[in-house]
Amino acid sequence: MSKSILIPIAAGSEEIEAITLIDTLIRAQYKVTVASVDPEGELQVIGSRGIPLTAQCRLVDVADDEFDVIALPGGIGGAETFRDSTLLLEMVKQHHYDGKLLAAICASPALVFQHHQLFPNALMTCHPAFRDTISPSKWRDKRVTLDVNHKLLTSQGPGSALEFAIEIIIYLSGKAFAWSVAAPMVTLPNLNYQDLGKSRV
Repeated sequence: MSKSILIPIAAGSEEIEAITLIDTLIRAQYKVTVASVDPEGELQVIGSRGIPLTAQCRLVDVADDEFDVIALPGGIGGAETFRDSTLLLEMVKQHHYDGKLLAAICASPALVFQHHQLFPNALMTCHPAFRDTISPSKWRDKRVTLDVNHKLLTSQGPGSALEFAIEIIIYLSGKAFAWSVAAPMVTLPNLNYQDLGKSRV
């Protein structure tokens, strides 16, 4: 059965992060739903660098759907909209209660998860500009950080977006399958995916 991923977007979402998530997870043949969190219900929003991003639906249209992962791209403007969305927060809380993976990158771990103290005991990372929002005992200076106990995946920024997306695939489908997705993308050797095909989960 195909995995189902929710990727919210809003005005100010970081384009590299959003598109990398969408593209890579579609390559994994997951069902990817891109939902607008725009307060006015607009499906097309302008990203943090002025690039239009288009959602398939409004968040309210999928509020009752179940997903295997909710993955939040960063970008300050987008993360602030996520932070202020009562509906998204309720979905995130229910998703967490159900024991499913939550993922966030760049500003979103700080401006959404930390702001609302959704993971007070979890290890996490975020964009270095926001590291002061995370307790030093919980901060991890890693490009991608997975807290298995809290089912929380976080990452630092646009440059780590591909690693972040691949880690979602590893979590859902194992290392061998992740390698089958990463190899045709000609990922950089320092992403350490060249040996994933030799491992099995």
